[in-house]
Amino acid sequence: MYGALSSADADGAAHFDLEMLRALPAARLETTTAVTDGVRRFDGVLMRDLLAHVGAQGKTLTARALNDYAIEIAIEEFDRFDVLLAYEMDGEPLLPSDKGPLWIVYPRDRHAELQDIRFDYRWVWQLRWIEIR
Repeated sequence: MYGALSSADADGAAHFDLEMLRALPAARLETTTAVTDGVRRFDGVLMRDLLAHVGAQGKTLTARALNDYAIEIAIEEFDRFDVLLAYEMDGEPLLPSDKGPLWIVYPRDRHAELQDIRFDYRWVWQLRWIEIR
């Protein structure tokens, strides 16, 4: 993660491995997705908690996947909704061969407005980095 952060290391970024993410307050979300069958259980950290941890000071973030897919997301969405940065699905680690190691997951079953395709594009799987602006 890099960009407008108050807690960055020497190169201006905040680097995380799975152990560091697991040390943050854990969260769980059960929801359907547009790309899997049935209700799935996701474990990870709330995006708003992660952003607070690094002192994010911007209004938007760009999430980029391993395949270079990128999308801009308004940070205020993470205050409105319990969006998860998931590292597990149904109790199993997310693997790069199947949406992992990290996946941005929205609570689509809790909010009818999140079932709109515009939000489906924000479910970045195989997340590689986040830039805060």
